[in-house]
Order: sequence, then C-alpha cells, then structure tokens
Amino acid sequence: VPIMYFPYNNLNAGGFTINMSTTAGSASLIIGVLLVVLGLTMWFQPMVRVFAGVATILLGLVSIPVSNFGGFLMGFLLALFGGGMSIAWAPGETPSAQPAGKPGAAPEDDGNGGSVPEPAGAGSAPDEEARNGRHRAG
Repeated sequence: VPIMYFPYNNLNAGGFTINMSTTAGSASLIIGVLLVVLGLTMWFQPMVRVFAGVATILLGLVSIPVSNFGGFLMGFLLALFGGGMSIAWAPGETPSAQPAGKPGAAPEDDGNGGSVPEPAGAGSAPDEEARNGRHRAG
C-alpha cells in the first residue's frame, strides 16, 4: 500500500528522486504552511503587512538551501514577488465627504418622473475644466 501522505512520498522525475521524508521534506512543508499563514495574515490583518512581507521574503530565501532550491525556484520567486508586493502595498485613502455642487446642478424634472437632458454645451465652466494645460476627470 503506497503512502498517501505527500511529505512521505518520493517523487521520481527522470533520473532524479526527490525524497520528501527527510528533514528537507519536513522543512518544505513547514515553509509552505508558514507562507500560506502569512498570506492569510496579509489579507485579513493589513496592519502587519510589512512584517508579513519581510517574513515572506526571508522564508523564500531560506527555501533555497532547505527545500529543493526553493521549490525549483518557482516557490522562491513567488515568495519574493508576493513579499515585495506586500511591503510596497498601501491601503487606499477613504474618500472624504465632498461639498454639495453649485445650486441648480441637479437635472430638472420634466413633470413625468423623468429628467430633462442637459444641453450639449452644459458642463463645468472653462476655468474649472483645465488648469495649466491639465484636465481633471469628473
């Protein structure tokens, strides 16, 4: 009966045999579980994103000598990329309350529950539309 628990299996690829039941196999399992936990931590607790990102990068670096060249470099590169993105990410600012528009800015009512379309030339005043050659959206 073959062993169904992955860390105790052997993987044969060509002439190479990867034995997961050694200390490298258990270290690979631990590193993988820690990376998943750090990923969930970044998702649900964004306050610790910098710590989790640094820990992810360090675990990726540790995986090179410990676990089959960092998951054949694929896991190492993903850990490096994900940790770097976690460190660089910053939460967006919540939009502040905007003051009400100018009086009469709302569309008029046509009396039947619909609104009257604005004329083609309607919009913001020319001095509000462009400043120093730059246009603003909205």
